[in-house]
Amino acid sequence: MRLIDTARIRARYEDELRRQILPFWMEHGIDREHGGYLTGLARDGTLIESDKPVWLQGRFAWMLSTLYSKLEAKDEWLDLAKSGVEFLERHCFDDDGRMFFRVDRAGRPLIKRRRYLFSECFAIMAMAAYARAAGELRYLERARGLFELVERYRSTPGLLEPKFNQQTRPSRGFALPMILTAVVQELRDCDPQGADAWTAKIDGYIEELRGFMKTEHEAVLEQMSADGQLEDHFEGRLLNPGHAIEAAWFILREALYRGRDEELVRMGTTILDWMWAWGWDREYGGIIYYRDVLGRPPTEYWHDMKFWWPQCEAIIASLYAYLLTGEERYARMFSSCDEWAHAHFPDREHGEWFGYLHRDGSISSDLKGNVFKGPFHIPRMYLECVTLARKLPQPIAPG
Repeated sequence: MRLIDTARIRARYEDELRRQILPFWMEHGIDREHGGYLTGLARDGTLIESDKPVWLQGRFAWMLSTLYSKLEAKDEWLDLAKSGVEFLERHCFDDDGRMFFRVDRAGRPLIKRRRYLFSECFAIMAMAAYARAAGELRYLERARGLFELVERYRSTPGLLEPKFNQQTRPSRGFALPMILTAVVQELRDCDPQGADAWTAKIDGYIEELRGFMKTEHEAVLEQMSADGQLEDHFEGRLLNPGHAIEAAWFILREALYRGRDEELVRMGTTILDWMWAWGWDREYGGIIYYRDVLGRPPTEYWHDMKFWWPQCEAIIASLYAYLLTGEERYARMFSSCDEWAHAHFPDREHGEWFGYLHRDGSISSDLKGNVFKGPFHIPRMYLECVTLARKLPQPIAPG
């Protein structure tokens, strides 16, 4: 049985982060004229789209602040994080307190998605993390206030525009309680005096997520009816394995925070087990994008592609599962996804990862960034695994 030394995992992941991922974004993704970050990049880093997705401004500012706090207190990272949070403050809020989804390079508004609160969620994370890293507490207050706005829009009937007509098809989505779990974990880390209240919020989100778990299908739905039932429509049957696996490691992280809480470990590993079974491609390897819970043809044309981020979530989740259970099958799961991802996604010539592969692992598009792909899932994965490897026993057993 071949063994993996966890010290080597840590060293390899930190090396990839420092040498393969971050240099690409530091060289090509920083807007030193207008502030904030540029993500519309070709394979070699050439700028091919200057518009700025607001959620990626928040995501990269969060990432830089977290690198400063958890990896190395580099002044450059903190300065660049400040550029991001200042860009958010100056340009990305509308008069009603909501945020835009996309602005142009100079920060002028282009798109506002009234149905979604994701720009706000990642701005909260960015401001909280920057407050912790820089000691600028006004950003924590700003994050708290924005969180209250998100909660108000989410909880006030009719205030947040629904995806579906709620009279015709009342429904609930998985995405918002999932991301709010991570948002409030960040707020709690940056505001330990309020830990009890933040933990109570997390309890509520996790209970919401539990409702999307359907034992009869051994699956986690992306959407369900308002009363918790499977909806026999394209959206209601949709499974997104990577998304559910991301939620799994948020829950496992919460279990670790609570002293290895057994119920949360059970919930997180159950989600991982179910959605790995749905998502892992037994023929080619890697996590595919979509499945239909009733086994019908998925409607999205990219349903069997391999995107960058589901691989990242599976790598993190399996490492958390191994740390919390000691079960070797999670070490094998980690090795399978780690090896497949690193055999197909990294661009060893220009740095960073390709984002979009066909099912067999061949490249569909060689761009490095757009409205959705930016410096977030990949560096977060490397940093999270470096942190986890410090806590892992040695060695772990792959397949």
